Amino acid sequence: MRTFIAFLLVVSFIGCRSRAQPAQLINTPGTRTEKTPEIVSWIFKGDLVGTWQDHGWDQRAPRKPGEPMRHLMGSYGGWILANPGFEGTFGGVTFRVRAKPAASEFLEVQLESETAAIFPKVQVAARHRLELTDGWSEVFVSMSELNPKLNGFDHLRIRAWRTLPAPGLVELDQVGLTVADASLLLRAEAARNAPGQPAGFSVDCTAVGREISPLIYGIAYDPRLDAQDQYLWKLNPTSRRWGGNPASRYNWELGNAWNTAQDYFWENVDYAGTPGYSWKTFLELNHDRHVTAAITLPTLGWVSKDTTSFSFPRSEFPVQQAFDQYRTNAGNGLGKDGKPLRPGSPMHTSIASTPSFVASWVKAIRAHEAKAGKAVELYFLDNEPMLWNETHRDVHPNPVSYDELLEHTIAYATAVKKVAPDALLAGPAEWGWTGYFFSAVDKNAGFMLKPDRRAHGDTPLAEWWLTKLTEHEKKTGTRLIDVLDWHFYPQGEGIGIGPSGATDPETNARRIRSTRALWDPRYVDESWINEPIRLIPRMRELVNTFAPGVRLAIGEYNFGAERHLSGGLALAEALGRFGQEGLFAAWYWTYPIDASPAFWAFRAYRDFDGKGARFEDWSLPTISSARDSSLFAARSADGTRMTLIALNLSPTDNLEGSIKLNGCPAPTSQRVFSYVGDVRGFTQKEMPLGAGYRLPAYSITVIELALPKRRLP
Repeated sequence: MRTFIAFLLVVSFIGCRSRAQPAQLINTPGTRTEKTPEIVSWIFKGDLVGTWQDHGWDQRAPRKPGEPMRHLMGSYGGWILANPGFEGTFGGVTFRVRAKPAASEFLEVQLESETAAIFPKVQVAARHRLELTDGWSEVFVSMSELNPKLNGFDHLRIRAWRTLPAPGLVELDQVGLTVADASLLLRAEAARNAPGQPAGFSVDCTAVGREISPLIYGIAYDPRLDAQDQYLWKLNPTSRRWGGNPASRYNWELGNAWNTAQDYFWENVDYAGTPGYSWKTFLELNHDRHVTAAITLPTLGWVSKDTTSFSFPRSEFPVQQAFDQYRTNAGNGLGKDGKPLRPGSPMHTSIASTPSFVASWVKAIRAHEAKAGKAVELYFLDNEPMLWNETHRDVHPNPVSYDELLEHTIAYATAVKKVAPDALLAGPAEWGWTGYFFSAVDKNAGFMLKPDRRAHGDTPLAEWWLTKLTEHEKKTGTRLIDVLDWHFYPQGEGIGIGPSGATDPETNARRIRSTRALWDPRYVDESWINEPIRLIPRMRELVNTFAPGVRLAIGEYNFGAERHLSGGLALAEALGRFGQEGLFAAWYWTYPIDASPAFWAFRAYRDFDGKGARFEDWSLPTISSARDSSLFAARSADGTRMTLIALNLSPTDNLEGSIKLNGCPAPTSQRVFSYVGDVRGFTQKEMPLGAGYRLPAYSITVIELALPKRRLP
């Protein structure tokens, strides 16, 4: 991964109403006179009620238990109240507020959902406020304003949409949801049962099919995450990748010595925080769970010499932009002006990592496997070398050139193949688009000048690198690279990584469309790239032309917004395409948040019923006639089972799906599971065999069919 992000709860104000200040804030009295409807579900009443959680981001003034919440909303502050999995139909939202100026001068209310729906922002007006005593007023906002489409919600946000005079004290209490009247309940029921648009799908059972590599269902291990994070195993992954920026500086002899590099104050650390946790522990945990491993080998040239040193000490660089609050002598390597400081000797933090040093690690891994069982499926030759002069500039300040990349590849791969001739080696593990075509030298000089590429016949980097490795193989009889590995992160604005990323309708749609960059030659990438990426076909053409027999992997990928259904649907789409396109391996960076839409998207392929049922092993061609939909199909090796995964990528329209099984034997039974964003995951649906399939808006539907045994094509 290019940069480690400390994910904080941050609320984006993009698209908010105008922040222009009025000439003067005034205390407009409330004009509502009618009684607030009955509260049937409390959220906050002196304290949080039930399973509601406080996700607010502003500062708070002191309060005693049972008293109103005291918010300091001076600078666009606010309160998020969350209850994942919450359900129900209500008439509106009510709360009590005391503030100067009046709430109708600055306050905004909005419902939210961790899944899909986008709700209107409603500014509190005088008509919403019923004046009480002692400066309090009672606000009521109906669902006709907050939730006109009657979508499910599990968050309530109350925030200041403009700045307030400091400190901006706002007291809030008696927050609840009111009873829905009969007409609203009827509307909600009608919305749930509204007919969808017709959608036709077909599966070609006459095709031979393409075997799906189990390694496409991989996740990553990052030492910066909790080594004992147990929920990741519920994903039922097939492989874990030991990688990321710290892996470039890992010292295997010390067991658990890494370097944070650019990501965090250039420090040597013991990341896992668990005594004895090392590469051996990693392999043993994987082995116990029947999960293969992929190990990143440090070929950058330097690894950590201990777990205490750092590259920009205050004693040598007294003037820096920031220092670590925990290691107060460790600086971030930037001057007060934000410009990078020239690093000192690499030996401040590191020792040389030679080809023989790395080969010794592989030899040690093989010895460990001889006792504990085979664990490592393949080895990566480091991580994103065309970013080393940024991510690891303290020890590698010069940009990597065409020649240096090739020299490192040949030297380290040759050493590894000598001790483990059958080891699968993957490279160059490049970060993204420019790294496929240019060196870091070209990047520094400017891609229009591209001096390094011009010096190598103006040949794109990956093409030149593969050609040279094939020439080396013909001379020596040894193939050094078995797998072409590239990373893929959509570059469109707001898409994000992991839980980050915008979730407005436009970004959600673009996030899902960005998956087409993996396979579709007609899709022009909606970012600064602005041309077709067609990543997997491009990789296949490269190896077929310049390195026949080399397999394809995507060592890192992510679509952001893991907690939103758009992020989950993008992941589900990508996993389906990996199988259809015959990718050898892929590792999600790092692993989806527990019970998030991305988590359940992964489970659609790996354990959709909670009992181990999974997507089958042989991909079959499919056709989807409906816009904003996809169908993926796979049969078992013996032909007695078929799984279908249908995605409705529309946030608003239900689909009524009919699926034609061309050339397939008639199914004898079926199970149907649907996911629409519920934190609890998939729900089994009772549907008669041969009937159509309701595909709700923004949903994943898994259909498992039992087939009579027959001869396979």
